[in-house]
Amino acid sequence: MIDHPYADLLLKVEKPSRYVGGEYNMRRRRWEDPRLSTRFVLCFPDLYEIGMSHLGTKILYSLLNDCDDLLMERCLCPWFDMERELRRAGLPLLSLENRRPLSEFDVVGFSLQYELTYSNVLTMLDLGGIPLRAAKRGDDDPVVIAGGPSATHPETMAPFIDAFLVGDGEEALPELLRLTGRARAAGLGREAILRELAELEGVYCHRFYKRQACPVSGLMYVTGPKVKGLPGKIRRRVLPTLAGHPFPDDSPVALSEAVFDRLSIELARGCTEGCRFCQAGMIYRPVRERDPEEVIERLHSALRKGGYDEASLTSLSPADYSCLAPLVPRLMEGLRPLKVGLGISSLRAYGLSEQLLDEIASVKATGLTFAPEAGSRRLRDVINKNIGEEDLYATCHRVFSRGWSRIKLYFMMGLPSERDEDLAGIMHLAREALRIGRGYRGGPRISVSVSSHVPKPHTPFQWCAMDRPEELERKWELLWNERRPRGIQLKRHDPRLGTLEGILGRGDIRCAELLEAAWRRGARFDSWDDRLNWTAWRAAIKEWEEQQGLDHRLFLDALPLEARLPWDHIHVGLEEGFLAREYRRALAGKPSPPCGKAAGQQVPHGSEGAAKADKRPLVCYDCGFECDLENMRAERIRRLGRLERVTQPRDEGQGEESLAIPAGSEPVSQPGDSAPEPPRRVRLRYRKLGPARLLSQLDLVRSLPQVLRRSGLSLHFSRGFKPKPVISYGPALGLGAAALEEYLEFSLADDPSMAPAMDELCGLLNSVAPQGLEFTGARLLEKRAPKLAAALCWIDLLLVLPDHEKREDRSAGDAASAEERLGVKLEEGRARGRLPVQVIRKGRVRELDLLELVESAKLVKTDPWAALAGIPAGREALLIRQRTTNATNLRPAEICEALLGPGRLPAMVLRLACRGRDEEGNPRSLL
Repeated sequence: MIDHPYADLLLKVEKPSRYVGGEYNMRRRRWEDPRLSTRFVLCFPDLYEIGMSHLGTKILYSLLNDCDDLLMERCLCPWFDMERELRRAGLPLLSLENRRPLSEFDVVGFSLQYELTYSNVLTMLDLGGIPLRAAKRGDDDPVVIAGGPSATHPETMAPFIDAFLVGDGEEALPELLRLTGRARAAGLGREAILRELAELEGVYCHRFYKRQACPVSGLMYVTGPKVKGLPGKIRRRVLPTLAGHPFPDDSPVALSEAVFDRLSIELARGCTEGCRFCQAGMIYRPVRERDPEEVIERLHSALRKGGYDEASLTSLSPADYSCLAPLVPRLMEGLRPLKVGLGISSLRAYGLSEQLLDEIASVKATGLTFAPEAGSRRLRDVINKNIGEEDLYATCHRVFSRGWSRIKLYFMMGLPSERDEDLAGIMHLAREALRIGRGYRGGPRISVSVSSHVPKPHTPFQWCAMDRPEELERKWELLWNERRPRGIQLKRHDPRLGTLEGILGRGDIRCAELLEAAWRRGARFDSWDDRLNWTAWRAAIKEWEEQQGLDHRLFLDALPLEARLPWDHIHVGLEEGFLAREYRRALAGKPSPPCGKAAGQQVPHGSEGAAKADKRPLVCYDCGFECDLENMRAERIRRLGRLERVTQPRDEGQGEESLAIPAGSEPVSQPGDSAPEPPRRVRLRYRKLGPARLLSQLDLVRSLPQVLRRSGLSLHFSRGFKPKPVISYGPALGLGAAALEEYLEFSLADDPSMAPAMDELCGLLNSVAPQGLEFTGARLLEKRAPKLAAALCWIDLLLVLPDHEKREDRSAGDAASAEERLGVKLEEGRARGRLPVQVIRKGRVRELDLLELVESAKLVKTDPWAALAGIPAGREALLIRQRTTNATNLRPAEICEALLGPGRLPAMVLRLACRGRDEEGNPRSLL
């Protein structure tokens, strides 16, 4: 059994591990802690595997839970199957940590990363027991807040959200939570609390603001506050510097494989490039870089605490990070011995030098992604993407010559002033990249992804029209007809997603009615191509247009420059007129230089000396942020100098500035050293109970290497392009099955004399294991000991029967007891010398002999194992001893049906033991 309010539902859904928590590094604070002023749950309106990769959630989780007076828990949107089961059972949506309904928190927050997650916000509010509309919430309901990039254009979501926090949250969110806690403690009502929140910088409460229609565009816009004392424009909260706010190194490690299943470290916030389509590049200004020494320290610390085998440096433009060139080699000095790969996200075509590519490829090739965005230099000048074809081709030569076999290229169609020859240029670039790759290695692959351009608020293209669906289809057909030769993979995003994104993103407050109508018709997970309920959206749009007297194209067509816009009251920090100025430059085909760099400089300086020697003035965009460019230059020079002086660890007393190599790295062999000892194998025994029984086999074999890495053990790795720890596992256990005795083997890299003490190893591993995985034994194997698969001969299973198996009021057709049915079946089989069972494997029917595969079977009571394994006492169960063979084996459900009759399936499965064979042929422990 699983101690969870969802216990009866978990095995009815696709991935139950999404909903139970228990991850390593999870912070579970005591709910009744008297020091707490405010209990806050951050809701990520998308699937667990996506939310667990979100950097902002990781930052806030560590920041808030380090505060004695604040509690933060997590909640993610349930998938379709879990939503259905929750509604059937009448159960609320719970947080992962303390398993509390959302309605019991003081503040419920939503991270609005993307407009097409809006419908999921409504799902979570509804399942959480919170009224959808802010106007219908009472004093006992939580305050519902929202942040993230979509909070900068909040009107579509405004009727559902009490307060938006616009900008960086590190300082603003604790301030907001504490104010809410004090106001509640003082007995203030909901209206009074929100009135106080509205006075905070960066907080927008829509109920206190007036609106009217713009006579030029017809869009509803905010005219000003209804009450005195509130600002006419909401200024974005900007964290002046990232110093003092280190990136967390102790974030929860996802149980299910996350979409970005690696350690990611934020290099910088903001971007210097000024791409005119990019909202993030505008709303995250100014650029703020993390100290490279902090990046090194936090990355290595996070790897030790997380157990990842891949790390990533991420920001809007990593290639512009001023210390990237010396930083990567320093990082690789520590990552190389650990066989940890390093990836760098979202690169421009000229972003990495040959030396950096060599460093990244020295452990494992993690794949590279480049975003030219447009197929011609003319159009790249329009969108201010400062790269040429020669930059992309030079990068292809560097990448393919260093062992990579695949490059991903991102483009957009529907950009302002786009022509058919610009689209033809996309496939020309792809074909040329493929030709270059074939010159270095066989079978290179070029993945070309094309999305539809959606004009975004707070960008120079916010006034542009979005291409109509029929035009996007025509352009896609043009690209599709040019897809050749083999080796180029062409794919696109559903253009209907862009239509919805444009309406919801550029929408005014009237679009809330459309969103709710679509949600009530079943719209969920709209950003997932295969889950978009276009029928629901189309019906909702038609009804909404009739009720409002609107055409949805109002929010997608071109807007006059003089129009008042629904997001004008949100001041992201850009100077008045800056976006219009950039828009005019775009229409004239004039690029703007990257800010914060010297004129003509494409990549940051690679050394302190080069940075000092460059006396050219730095370019300023005049965007409205008053950046101290000379101080920026001095800071870069200082950091480059410090980084260059960082050295490998030396003898004690030789200085403190050193790059420490984490414990557990392999020793480097020196010329003349004797041949290293062959790796020694360690066999581990462990239990899989509680939340861990909800791990699939794939997730289990992903989690166990992470546990070994976190322990600091020196692991032996496979050779080749992508080295992995050498680990072997016992037979797979079905989802939901528990185990008192499971085994795995791994190999140690170091001299056997340096192997950890076996009596201490289990305690070490248990200290870094997620809930439910418990190591109970370890043994250092002799060199000639048989491998795990060869040593395993029998598996003991307990198949717990459903309650109805012991009822006395069975129907006449089911009068025989389980014991009687078992006896008859075994007697028949022994008399015939064979007990055939038909099973389906890979779509084909096969016949197996149960007597060959099952050595013994008897009915028992569950009492001896009930307390240990958390299963019900007093239940009937089949105790099976199953032989292990190299042939096809029987599954527990198939054994149960074969022995007790069709439809007799186990209510739960418990693996009791895995046994080897002693010299006399009798079962023995594998340890």
